[in-house]
Amino acid sequence: MRDWAPSIIATALFAFLSPGVVLQLPGKRWPVDFLNMKTSLVSVLAHALIFGLLLMLFFVILKVHLYV
Repeated sequence: MRDWAPSIIATALFAFLSPGVVLQLPGKRWPVDFLNMKTSLVSVLAHALIFGLLLMLFFVILKVHLYV
């Protein structure tokens, strides 16, 4: 049996948390910009921090597993 949860969750979070694709924190004009397809260094760092914290939440704290 192989645990598929890390692969699926990390891929989904990467897709949703890519700066500028769905939202950008902080935005160029407002604190949150939606669907602007632009990025900045501060935005990349903020999204990387959120990505890492969510991965720790799912894998270390909640211990999510998906066996296929």
